[in-house]
Amino acid sequence: MVTGVLLAALVASACGSGTSSKAQNATPTTGPNAPIDKTLGKGVTANTIKLGVALVDFKDIKPFTPYRTNAEQREIYDAYINNINAKGGIQGRKIVPVYRFYNPVGPGGSQILTLCTVFAEDENVFAVTGTFVDFSGDAQTCIAKQHKRVLLTFNLSQENIDDSPPGLIVTPGNIPDRSAKILIELLKKEKTLEGKKIGVLGDTSESAVVNKTIVPQLKRAGVDVGTVALLSIGGTNPDTTTPQAQLDSFIEKWKQDKIAALFLSGDLASTKQFVQKVKTALPNLVLVADNTDVLGQARDLQKAKVKPNPYEGVITAGGLTPKEYDASDNWKYCADIYHKETGKVAENAEQTKKDKDGYINDTYGAINDACQLLSMFHDIGERVGRYLNDANWVYAVDHFGKITNRGTGPYSTLHAGKYSADDNWRLQKYDSTVGESGNWVPITPLQNISG
Repeated sequence: MVTGVLLAALVASACGSGTSSKAQNATPTTGPNAPIDKTLGKGVTANTIKLGVALVDFKDIKPFTPYRTNAEQREIYDAYINNINAKGGIQGRKIVPVYRFYNPVGPGGSQILTLCTVFAEDENVFAVTGTFVDFSGDAQTCIAKQHKRVLLTFNLSQENIDDSPPGLIVTPGNIPDRSAKILIELLKKEKTLEGKKIGVLGDTSESAVVNKTIVPQLKRAGVDVGTVALLSIGGTNPDTTTPQAQLDSFIEKWKQDKIAALFLSGDLASTKQFVQKVKTALPNLVLVADNTDVLGQARDLQKAKVKPNPYEGVITAGGLTPKEYDASDNWKYCADIYHKETGKVAENAEQTKKDKDGYINDTYGAINDACQLLSMFHDIGERVGRYLNDANWVYAVDHFGKITNRGTGPYSTLHAGKYSADDNWRLQKYDSTVGESGNWVPITPLQNISG
């Protein structure tokens, strides 16, 4: 169902150029002779910082998604907030979380836009974090542009960032536009698509990424581009009749084009209900995806014993494999804090299982999200210094440089014009024989690519 596709993207965590006039005019917060904006931002007092935390209310959406972050979701975020506060907070200020759970697929549509008003006007928070996802971009713009609050989250696009004041929207992860560009650069370097005609499959919410980044970059790389398909996926209606019919038509066009590869863009069009149909009709296609969330889809089919797995060999650009991340110092840091604050042992990626009802209690995903979001919020806040406000936040972000990113590998940076931190990249492919349900296998070494 479409709604399940969307929500799988919500719980999977795994993420420009130039200096803005706002960044140039922001008052510096560092340096021996730097002037300082000696004001406190909205939601900031001498002793506290109010932080809005948006979380998906999974109990309301059980019929629509195989994923269910368990009842510990708030406890997990509390663990990292309490850990920061116990160590002195941010420049001596304690984080005061304001939690709001929302239903992203209610009868009237997602409740996420309402949270913008709640956080900014009712609660007067300094910043918003957590799972704050709106594929239209309206809620993100509401927070950062309309209300001038910091937004630190995932599932963003370059359009979200460009529509808001520079530096107020930041993500530890990647954005599709940048991921697609780097993926195509790596594919060109390895000559993966040389001599192959490629089709493109996305949904209408990915039209800007497809038309402004993917297609031009493929052509620039010398790749012969065939028919581009943008399916009408989305909304709260689980009926996929329209996009399935559209896909049937595009499959016939791809057969006429004699494509040898297909570029999958975005979470929605990359799901198994569409990919299975494509691979049944065109079994020899090389699949390329601009997102690593296809791993969850591939694993679902592997657990269901679907053979052949249509995602076998799908190529994407990513950083550390789940196995590598689980063995990293960053995961140890996150897991140790979770254990210290809750007394529970953090399950890694391979230990995440379905419960007796068949739903996935994704404690691992929630730990990964909370750890990297709150750690980055702390580190930027510390760099800002004593006077925490929007202007000083923007200055700190625009001049940060290398930053620790607890949700990925060793390479991450933030600076003016670059507000997605992750710089860990390599080509990788899905191999169904690795582990219990398959995993990514590196094709190229891990590289530091800031883009």
